Amino acid sequence: MKGYTSDKIRNVALIGHGGCGKTTLLEALLFDTGVISRMGRVEDKNTVSDYDKMEMEKGYSINATVVSAEYDKTMINFVDTPGYFDFVGEMKSALRAVESAIIVVDASSGIQVGTVKAWKAVYSDMPAFFLINKMDKENVDFDKLLNEMRERFGKIVTPFMLPIMEGEDLKGFVNVVNKKAYKFTEAGREEIPVPADKEDQLEEYYQMVIESVAESDEALMEKYFDGEEFTSEEIIKGLRTGIKAGTLAPVMLCSAAKVVGVKALLQFICDFFPTPQEHKEYSGLNDKDETETRACESTEKSSAFIFKTLVDPFVGKISMIKVISGTIKSGSEYYNTHAEKSEKVGKMFFMRGKSQFDTDAAEAGDIAAIAKLQYAKTGDTLCDKDAPIRYPEVFFPEPSLFMAVDPKNKGDEDKIGVGLNKLMEEDPSFSVTRNAETHQTLLGGQGEIQLSIITTKLKDKFGVDVVLNPQKIPYRETIKGNSDVQGKHKKQSGGAGQYGDVHIRFSPSQQEFEFSEELFGGSVPKNYVPAVEKGLRECMDKGPLAGYKVVNVKAVLYDGSYHDVDSNEMAFKIAASLAFKKGIVEAKPILLEPIMHVEVLIPDEYMGDVMGDMNKRRGKILGMEPQGDEQKLIAEVPMAEMLTYAITLRSMTQARGSFRSRFERYEEVPAHMAQKIIDAAKQDEA
Repeated sequence: MKGYTSDKIRNVALIGHGGCGKTTLLEALLFDTGVISRMGRVEDKNTVSDYDKMEMEKGYSINATVVSAEYDKTMINFVDTPGYFDFVGEMKSALRAVESAIIVVDASSGIQVGTVKAWKAVYSDMPAFFLINKMDKENVDFDKLLNEMRERFGKIVTPFMLPIMEGEDLKGFVNVVNKKAYKFTEAGREEIPVPADKEDQLEEYYQMVIESVAESDEALMEKYFDGEEFTSEEIIKGLRTGIKAGTLAPVMLCSAAKVVGVKALLQFICDFFPTPQEHKEYSGLNDKDETETRACESTEKSSAFIFKTLVDPFVGKISMIKVISGTIKSGSEYYNTHAEKSEKVGKMFFMRGKSQFDTDAAEAGDIAAIAKLQYAKTGDTLCDKDAPIRYPEVFFPEPSLFMAVDPKNKGDEDKIGVGLNKLMEEDPSFSVTRNAETHQTLLGGQGEIQLSIITTKLKDKFGVDVVLNPQKIPYRETIKGNSDVQGKHKKQSGGAGQYGDVHIRFSPSQQEFEFSEELFGGSVPKNYVPAVEKGLRECMDKGPLAGYKVVNVKAVLYDGSYHDVDSNEMAFKIAASLAFKKGIVEAKPILLEPIMHVEVLIPDEYMGDVMGDMNKRRGKILGMEPQGDEQKLIAEVPMAEMLTYAITLRSMTQARGSFRSRFERYEEVPAHMAQKIIDAAKQDEA
């Protein structure tokens, strides 16, 4: 597999709802181009792109996979992406490596949530094409689906192909662009007369195509108004311009499982999909943090973006790169602007699923892989040291579901940390944090499936068995009233004794902990005062109600007594702790819970359900804001009510809703709930 110049390269992401047939489509494309001699099936666990052991076990894509095929003297780099929303990070990464995307639509299922999400991910950012797959399934109504797509995504959705059906079989298509009809044959296709029942529809859509061509250029617009016919070259050029500008979203069709319509798709990709050179200039920051642009040209200074990292058990770390400018060569050194280190490029290759094809160089616009870079991670930029540039990193959505990860076997804590850090190189879309208050390691991701996959990988790749548990709420304790108590520690059992006596007033404070002394007459020597403060501070870590951290307390040491021989710092620390335990209990202690600021983005039709659910969660709705065709609901909700909200919201909105949250403040727990929390905490201690 040789390298190609950027004018002979097409980089295309396959995106869409889970189960729409992206992986099967890729198999059909590879089969039709002669890359493989027999089509694999997801069910048979033998497809080129779903080669990971876990993908084969689960029966769906987990990782974005690069698979290349050659057709009509053009190298097409396909990036197959997962359809499940838990792996949206893979789609985000993949879209940074391509110039266009095919949104695959299941003909019988129609517009699904993943179809809408895929459109939103690329609309206005890159050319997008719709491919209606599975045309051979029962109850397929192409015209109805097309109208629904035009209503949903706008009039820019324009069919380039019309189906010719025989019962439930796709037998051929009408090419709207050249107004010719074809039937599929074993050798490929042959031209036939346009079916009579397609003539009116063909004319209607051909006019749409011609209008789009006219709008792409002033000279063509003038020609259009003069009633002149466009040449085929003008039509193709005009359509390419409209597609590149995002004013046209072509619709194609096929039955991938039967390899029907695939060759026509390949030809459309070569004819209409933009080359890397046609991508707008790439913007980044130079070493002075000034904005700089690079064109996707081999004559420019070299730069490449690492859009994905694989951890291969045999090869080690593999960095997937999109060459933005110049040429990246094996054996050369490049500067990693994020790590601020030089990287030596060793083995370099093109990838087709798990197959690797060695290369000495990759030119601007191509996608390649580099083995064993020392510092590189996803989102880094490699470039010539004398022309540094740093491209924006991949933006991943914030994790919305957090679970505590605990080892099944004692002593595996360090292994968990090492394993998760390695897995984060592959998938930066999940997070690992340590909660100092609850002493839990929290795993954050987009949903249950993603967290489950991570824990399975921990076991398979690093031999660490873990369990996922609900995260603990970092409740806190404080006081609402005042108290005045004595803490006295006296111990006499032969030899030197211990004696410490303090009188302390406790009251609420705006600060986390406030300490002062109002001693007089030497009742407690000044050198023991720090010991009293230290004793109180140590007690703040564990309150008397349920053992949670105590906050917002003011303590005033105003009296006490000491013994010339038996008093020491330890004795006064203990006396202070006795006073604390007694004083907090007498000062009307209460439990506090964290309150989260929550913003939920949902389609209008789910607003009532989501608001009702918020009220059940003790949420306080602050307002609503329109966001395009959606609504943003703003609320404050106790953290305890939000632990599994990601799962509930996905179920309630058919995965069309999303949310983000941040800590806002602490508030008092309602009395009827506080007692349950206190009882549960005491039970855990027992």
